[in-house]
Amino acid sequence: MSGGEPRVEPLLERLFAPVEPPADLATRIQSRLRSVSAQAAEELDGWELAAMRDPRNWARPAAAVLAGGAAGAGLVLLGLHQRHRARARRASG
Repeated sequence: MSGGEPRVEPLLERLFAPVEPPADLATRIQSRLRSVSAQAAEELDGWELAAMRDPRNWARPAAAVLAGGAAGAGLVLLGLHQRHRARARRASG
C-alpha cells in the first residue's frame, strides 16, 4: 500500500461503532403496540356474529385478530425484555 491510500480497518471501526437507541424508544414502541391492539379490539367489537356467516366478510376480522395478537405478543416480549434488563442492572450494581 502506498502512503496516500485510506486504511480499511479504521473506516470499518467507525462504520460499525455501536449506536445507542433513543431513551424513549421502548415507550414509543409500547404506545404504538397498545394503539394497534386497541384498534384491533375496536374493529372486532363492531362485527356482528350474523355477518360472519358469509366468508367474504372474514378478511377484516381475521386481519384484526392477527394484528391484535401480534401487538399483544410484542407487548409481552417487550415487557419481559425490560424486566430482564432491570434484573441484570440490579444484579450488577
